[in-house]
Amino acid sequence: MTNSIADSAQTDLFLMIGSNPDTSHPTIGLRVHQAVDRGAKLIVVDPRRTKLADRADLWLRIKPGTDVAFLNGLMHIILEEDLWDKRFVEERTEDFDYLVSKIKKYDPDLVEKITGLAKNDLYRAARMYAAEGRHAIYHGMGITHYVTGTDRVKSIANLAMLCGKVGVPGGGCNPLRGQNNVQGACDMGALFNTLPGYVSVSDESLFDRYEKIWKVKLPRRPGKPATEVWDNINKGEIRGLYIFGEDPAVADANISHVQGALEKIDFLLVQDIFLTETAKMADVVLPAACYAEKDGTFTSTERRVQRVRKAVNPPGEAKPDWQIFCELSTRLGYPMEYSSAEEIFQEISTILPQYKGITYERLEKVGLQWPVPSQDHPGTPVLHTKTFTRGRGLFVPEDYIPPVELPDEDYPLSFTTGRDLARYNFSSMTGKTPEINVISPECFAEVNPADAEKFGITDGSWVRLTSRRGSVEMRAKITDRSQEGTIFATYNHLETLVNLLTLDALDRLSRTPEYKLCAIKVEVLDEQ
Repeated sequence: MTNSIADSAQTDLFLMIGSNPDTSHPTIGLRVHQAVDRGAKLIVVDPRRTKLADRADLWLRIKPGTDVAFLNGLMHIILEEDLWDKRFVEERTEDFDYLVSKIKKYDPDLVEKITGLAKNDLYRAARMYAAEGRHAIYHGMGITHYVTGTDRVKSIANLAMLCGKVGVPGGGCNPLRGQNNVQGACDMGALFNTLPGYVSVSDESLFDRYEKIWKVKLPRRPGKPATEVWDNINKGEIRGLYIFGEDPAVADANISHVQGALEKIDFLLVQDIFLTETAKMADVVLPAACYAEKDGTFTSTERRVQRVRKAVNPPGEAKPDWQIFCELSTRLGYPMEYSSAEEIFQEISTILPQYKGITYERLEKVGLQWPVPSQDHPGTPVLHTKTFTRGRGLFVPEDYIPPVELPDEDYPLSFTTGRDLARYNFSSMTGKTPEINVISPECFAEVNPADAEKFGITDGSWVRLTSRRGSVEMRAKITDRSQEGTIFATYNHLETLVNLLTLDALDRLSRTPEYKLCAIKVEVLDEQ
């Protein structure tokens, strides 16, 4: 996030796109509701009618997968009506002319045809966002979980820069990260193509420095994206796999493909706090400590580095992840002799410029938002207040590319997924709590009344959803929350593995799968 979660108290208008924080990020969702209560404006762009959509000043029921066309259309109108921030664009950006030429064709007539949104609503949204005030864009995995996810993120940044909504409290571009320490993992270099601190793997000088610190020769090439591992296993290019804190046997797109690769691999090592579905397939399982059984730091979606303090001892032979890594590395011939999580963090602060001024002592009372360049620096609640990391902000417009798999004669419906408020991810933790099973006992297929009538579906009836990759069965819930032509289901129940349906086509840059849209057919099942 370019801004702080607390900034929502200063935001005059929220543009919520590709996210339902009520279920995915409920503490942030609560703050948005509170802001609306005090009078903040709200635009919700979502194919599904959510609680926030019900409260919005403008709800745009967009066709799934058409966000780039929509965002380009807003910018077309903002330029057409001379609503853009000329001073910001002139002083702080570059390649503006390229942006203008690229989005020229996205007039309201074309965008209405692509997105299904009325021209009047497009004009209203553009005028609302471009108006004076502190306006923030919030987006989630409904933006990034497409093969054009990076195109969508670029388009959001283009819109924010065009209107000068970046670098101010209450504004900015605010991605809501999917899990509690995704930001921290990425900061540490847990990406296939960057070093810690988001530095390119082409930076030879940093490799020299790391090799001197760690006294080991490092491979100077990009790694394999996690989503490409399965094909590499099937090709025989990967023969051993070490998985920790992930459950790809149920969490990845097109899980039949994933499970086939996990069965084929020569050696699988899984490190986790519970015996997940992936761990059940492993040759060796190493029991890890959960968050309450270890010390360390988490970095939240707002770049806030916070202490995690051990409350209880881990059960049985379970150990903190860092300790398992150290012991295993030492036995493999490379001694790692860290004595504590704090010692590891001290090394992190010497390597990552963003963490340079952070210490455990400073984190004792309150978390700090990176970058924190020195120990007397208070942290950075708002990014890009005077300049961007690269100097001037670069406009990178992209053309609209349709979703990979659209409905057709054989698979006439679209399928999309989201989170269940009561459950966390795939229930490896929350599924062990009986009270949660009472609150959220099963997954439902949300079917629009028009589709229910067309396909003979009644409320509560059992249906089988089938894509080109697999089938899954669940009960139907008839509701106008789902858009006509689209069936929605949550992905959190192990008993209903909806990722048997989802598509594993990948974004060309991030290599993220197109989780959020695929084509399906539906069959009504006999109650027996």
